[in-house]
Amino acid sequence: MRQAYNTDLSNEEWEIIAPMLPKPSKLGRPPKTDFREVLNGIFYITKNGCT
Repeated sequence: MRQAYNTDLSNEEWEIIAPMLPKPSKLGRPPKTDFREVLNGIFYITKNGCT
């Protein structure tokens, strides 16, 4: 389990954003990417920067 950051999406925020993300295609492999974790990473870098 990873450390939680103050920039992570709350469950309420995720419920608002999740329907706006693209749905997985019925063709091909199932996705392995967790979009919530991708967004958490983007928000962390946006707020704190990267050294």
